[in-house]
Formats: sequence, C-alpha cells, structure tokens
Amino acid sequence: MIGSGKTVGMILIGAGLAILLVVALFIGSGVASGRLGGSGAILGIGLFGVLPLLILGGIGAYLLSKGRAEEQELAGVRKKERLLGLIQAQGKAPLNSIIVELKMTRDEVKQDIYELVQQGLFTGYIDWSTNTFYSKDAAQVGSNKCPNCGGVRELVGQGIVKCQYCGAELFIPPGAPQTTATPTPPPAKA
Repeated sequence: MIGSGKTVGMILIGAGLAILLVVALFIGSGVASGRLGGSGAILGIGLFGVLPLLILGGIGAYLLSKGRAEEQELAGVRKKERLLGLIQAQGKAPLNSIIVELKMTRDEVKQDIYELVQQGLFTGYIDWSTNTFYSKDAAQVGSNKCPNCGGVRELVGQGIVKCQYCGAELFIPPGAPQTTATPTPPPAKA
C-alpha cells in the first residue's frame, strides 16, 4: 500500500516513545517509594526504555524516510501522467498552458517528455516556433518526413529526431524507424 511505510514508521517511533515513558514512570514510582535504588533505575531505564526506543525509533525513522521518498517519486509519476494525458487528450497543447496547469518549468516539462519518450509512452512532436506539443500515432511520426514542414528529419538522440528546417523535435518510441536520410529541403508552400 502506498504511503504505508510512512505511517508504520510514525507508529513505531510513537511506540518507542510510549514504552520509554511507561518504563520511566514505573521506575520513577519505584525510586520514589524507596523500593528501587539509583543504579537499578538507570539499568532499568536503559534496558527497558532506551533500548526499545532506539530499536523501534531506528526502524521507524528508516521506514519514515523511505515512505517520504516513495511519496515524492509517486508525485513525479502522477505529474508525468497528467502531462501525458493533457497532450494526448487535446492532440496538441501549448507549452505555456502546460507550464501553468502543471506548475512546472520549461526544463521540467522537457525532461519529463524525454523520459516519457524513452519509456515508449509518448510519440509526437513539438514545434519550437509555436511552442506547441502535438501527440501523434507512432505510424505517423515513423516516416522520415517532418509532420510540421515536410522536410527530412535527422536523428538527434534516442527517441528524439529534430527537423533541421523548422526545428521541430519529433518524439519516437523505441523500435520505430529513425531514418537519417540525406537532407532534402521541405516542399515549397504555395
């Protein structure tokens, strides 16, 4: 269950503190009534109070930190899901609206898109002249022509192809054809 490590960690830390408090009260009442000496009280608190606190508190702190890390990772995954859903639902999405809606920087959006491409979850392209993301089927993006201007594209990185004419970056899933044919200028627009 997501987030259970954090909850269990807090419970263990609380249990360790509760044990220490109960032991201290019990031993304190023994010292106050004169049935327990000072050295016995120190030994009792150490063995039955501090030791369980260290064990339970240590395990609890570890689980708490792991739970927080898991929570942050899950938040990142959810943000990528929202980014992907936003682009795919509309077919195209302006970069500025993505930044505002998801409360991300331009670099964070770019990094998340590249990660989604490498995971094979997103295909499409971005037209940097209009700062707009376009979602496309892998078959449409798989040709060696730029869907933005019609020019021949060139391979830039794994899953990323850039048109040298209009600057559009095409995001292609792993395994799709990524041709690097001799560049030809885009067709003239009439």
